[in-house]
Amino acid sequence: MPSGAEIMSVAVRCHNLRKTYDGKVEAVAGLDLEIQAGECFGLLGPNGAGKTTTIEILEGLLEPTSGDVEIFGKKWDKHAQELRELIGISLQETRLGEKLSVRETINLFASFYENPRRPEEVIEDMALSEKADAWVGKLSGGQKQRLAVATALVGNPKLLFLDEPTTGLDPQSRRQLWDIIRTFQQRGGTVLLTTHYMDEAEKLCDRLSIVDHGKIIASGTPHELIERTCGTQMIEFATSSGNGKIAKDEWRKLPGVEAVHQDDSLTVLNAREPHATIPALLAAVEERGLQLDHLTTRQASLEDVFVQLTGRHLREE
Repeated sequence: MPSGAEIMSVAVRCHNLRKTYDGKVEAVAGLDLEIQAGECFGLLGPNGAGKTTTIEILEGLLEPTSGDVEIFGKKWDKHAQELRELIGISLQETRLGEKLSVRETINLFASFYENPRRPEEVIEDMALSEKADAWVGKLSGGQKQRLAVATALVGNPKLLFLDEPTTGLDPQSRRQLWDIIRTFQQRGGTVLLTTHYMDEAEKLCDRLSIVDHGKIIASGTPHELIERTCGTQMIEFATSSGNGKIAKDEWRKLPGVEAVHQDDSLTVLNAREPHATIPALLAAVEERGLQLDHLTTRQASLEDVFVQLTGRHLREE
């Protein structure tokens, strides 16, 4: 059994979590997860991987078929009301009354909680002061999304669930929400984030897990996952005769190459020693009588980790 101090330092813990529908479809298949208090944790995965089901169980919206869930050491079947006071939820699409003003909306949500934050303070934090008396229906997409996050924050939660919070937003609105998330964290809050933007996960998340087929297939900090899965550099190239005619194993034999995959017309090499790989690659292309049409090198990213582990880009989902 974990000690009391250990429980208080863990915001979310689930063990061997399973959810089966109709006794056949196993959406979550024995998932283990531990999120430390105060961190921003990312849960990434393709559609159908089980992350939405997992999050709805953690939020108390679904009951698991089996397994244990604890939020700040408390369980939904025993402490439901206490837990509702501790969490805030912002969905990808939050439907709010379009004929209510921003201020009325925040006041309404504040009334649901015993110890809410001051609505005016939250409105100011969300950079919505100028729109406080505007109808929700008149807000821009970025303003509506900030308002949705505001409805989750006004309850003064310790744990914030953010489901695709920046989908469809322009770059400026995205960065405004990033700042809001960081500020919440700096005040001691814990964030569980899902996103389809790999750069967002890489910038915001202290740690993350990738889910596929109802199980966690990789976990760690963004840097750890990139280093462990892809190495440090990616070399992308294409030839006039097409790279697909040459077996991956042939490129895999080049010095410093740890993995090879195709990305449309490009061959992508995971290389820890690009200074050795690139001269050998150029020599191999020349030996085969091919013409090099494209060659770039770049730092490995979370997008590369996702492709390596699941076989597809997250944005394709």
